[in-house]
Amino acid sequence: MPTYQPLAEILRPDSLTDFVGQEHLLGADQPLGKSLNEGQLHSMVLWGPSGTGKTTLARIICKQVGAHFEQMSAVLDGVKELRVVLDHAARYQQHGKSTVLFVDEIHRFNKSQQDAFLPHIESGLITLIGATTENPSFELNRALLSRLRVYVLNALNTEELSVVATRAIEHRKISLEDDGSLDSVIAASGGDARRLINIVEQLSQGDDKPLNKKDVSKILQGKISAFDKGGDIYYQQLSAFHKSVRGSSPDGALYWMARMLVAGCDPKVIARRLLAIASEDVGNADPRALQITLNAWDVYERVGDKEGNRAIAQAAVFCACAPKSNAVYKAFNEAMQAARETSELEVPTHLCNASTKLMEELGYGEGYRYAHNEPCGFSDGQTYFPETMGEQVYYQPTDRGLEIKIGEKLKQLRQNL
Repeated sequence: MPTYQPLAEILRPDSLTDFVGQEHLLGADQPLGKSLNEGQLHSMVLWGPSGTGKTTLARIICKQVGAHFEQMSAVLDGVKELRVVLDHAARYQQHGKSTVLFVDEIHRFNKSQQDAFLPHIESGLITLIGATTENPSFELNRALLSRLRVYVLNALNTEELSVVATRAIEHRKISLEDDGSLDSVIAASGGDARRLINIVEQLSQGDDKPLNKKDVSKILQGKISAFDKGGDIYYQQLSAFHKSVRGSSPDGALYWMARMLVAGCDPKVIARRLLAIASEDVGNADPRALQITLNAWDVYERVGDKEGNRAIAQAAVFCACAPKSNAVYKAFNEAMQAARETSELEVPTHLCNASTKLMEELGYGEGYRYAHNEPCGFSDGQTYFPETMGEQVYYQPTDRGLEIKIGEKLKQLRQNL
């Protein structure tokens, strides 16, 4: 019985001539392209979304330089499998042949597993090519990253996807009635060539009649959004949402919120980020933002997704439209830094509580002035920092929203500092 081979594997290019996309890396005047043309091999990590050709490119690189190819998956394999690979590499080295080790999803190896590659890269026993969808800066340890060149692969554009789709359609002998059908197939792929080929394979499993746009939509039953919970896309979309709110764009905020929800993001993740925004970016310019965001989260917990999502959207729009201030955020960071640098300084005696007779005899609390007994509820001239520091100013209100009035009040209170 013949072994089934996926269409994506059948159509996998085996030369740079047939490879689609990544011209910014493979062009004759680009670093990776130059290295390959000159037959120079070096360890690298290929970073990019799924379906951009990382595995295919690794295989082509290996073939181009005439090396032995080994492959590992960080999901399935570990140090035990690496020892087998190294044993093979040593045998090939004895016969004058180098070894390329391709590690898929290398970010899933922990730090100690990543360290296992170092001596063998250093000795030249293997050339490591790692593939990752995650940011190498965060997922690979410094020692390994310093020995690798990072190449960023881009999602394929419409023109490149059209080339891939045409190859797959011709191989499967599918007939499409109009260009709109092809456009639907390409749009459903989300820039992922593998997903595109799988879609074509799915389309080919029906009858032989020509397919129109309606047929394609029915078979696809909606597009899968690109959203990896906990992955780089996740954090980038969350970042785009945060920056839209910070930048006072309610429309951008709603768009990125919708993108995340459509892709399956837990709405409470967005609510949590809004709470951070309310204190970090809105602050005392409009303290209502914090309460409104808390209320939105509470509504979501009480009524569920549909109505609850609207409440979170309302909070997002409010925060986006609110006056902005990061004065509290900056002031707190400055205070934290000062605290780290002056942690040995004692509390001034007038700010200490005299909770025992002995402490009272030692002067604890002596000279403290109770603010509520002072004119306007303010002890003018009283100090609140260690003596060697002197009085400090961390919180400097902006001239936006409620902080205008707060600033005026503090200017009056601080005039004797």
